[in-house]
Amino acid sequence: MKEGFTGVSGPLLSVRDLSVTFGRGAGEVAAARGVSFDIGRGETLVMAGESGSGKTVTSLAICGLLPEGAASVSGSALFYGEELIGMPEERLRTFRGGRIAYIFQEPSSFLNPVYSIGEQIAEAVRLHRGAGRAAALRETVKLLEMSGISDAQRAARSYPHQLSGGMNQRAAISMALACKPELLVADEPTTSLDMTTEAEIIGLLMRLKQEMRFSLLFITHNLAIAERIADKVAVMFKGELVENRKKDELFACPEHAHTRELLAAYEKVGRF
Repeated sequence: MKEGFTGVSGPLLSVRDLSVTFGRGAGEVAAARGVSFDIGRGETLVMAGESGSGKTVTSLAICGLLPEGAASVSGSALFYGEELIGMPEERLRTFRGGRIAYIFQEPSSFLNPVYSIGEQIAEAVRLHRGAGRAAALRETVKLLEMSGISDAQRAARSYPHQLSGGMNQRAAISMALACKPELLVADEPTTSLDMTTEAEIIGLLMRLKQEMRFSLLFITHNLAIAERIADKVAVMFKGELVENRKKDELFACPEHAHTRELLAAYEKVGRF
């Protein structure tokens, strides 16, 4: 537990009645409505659902990553008992990127093409951990090695366009873990990858989770991933969280019709 949070009991993250709307008046669109869930320390919650169900919008709202002025957010998201919704941006930065890290679906949308991979990771280390330039560069190489990149020195000198999609996603994971977060939010981090690389990235995240002891909110449309890694599964449908149960219970006896539809489709496609 990070300094300053000792003695706090209960879930690591507790979300209650979270709603996100875009537009105003007759053009208002509710992207998420009344979403509530908890994530415990060391727990993996997989948020599953089809495209447009509200998964990503929910996670972005919690982390304060929605474009300023684009959406109206209400409800509560308590992290170690401290409210994230409506938190001043300066204070929120001490959580986001440090105590809470986010991995985006497309590393190309996250990694800056004009800076080397090493420069970008080192900047995160310097910003959140106060390391000097030399120490930050050494830590960057260690992080890349932890993420399964064999020639970490070369990767650190490379630019995003010089690396494969899988390598860039490993670099993005390294950057997210640079500050040893308590909560990692992974927003469909394997969608653009082939099946072999997808399996490798999933295995990497679960190994790092065990080693670094962070909690994981994993967003996906793929129930095969949920079956492999989840402690609990939260199913989103048309902006609402329609089911939130322990993985084994949900797979054995789904309660909501949409969950049953997802599982039926999953069984047709085949397991992970």
